[in-house]
Amino acid sequence: MAFEGFDDMPIQWHEHEDIAIKLYERFGDDFGESKIYRIRFTDLLKWILEVPYFEGTKEQSSENHLELIQAAWVYEWRDNQ
Repeated sequence: MAFEGFDDMPIQWHEHEDIAIKLYERFGDDFGESKIYRIRFTDLLKWILEVPYFEGTKEQSSENHLELIQAAWVYEWRDNQ
């Protein structure tokens, strides 16, 4: 059960795990580990910017953020298998 209000709190670039959870919630098992690691960063960036309550901007993104989010998404996927 989610904490009340947790789902509507602002999310920033440094909150890699929170972003990964939102991506897993959106895509579920449609993306397994190998498929997550093959996602183009342009697509990943687009999906991150679409996450509800995400307050970061495209200009604030970095390859490091995208790599950490991608890895966190894999761990989230693994935890749900």
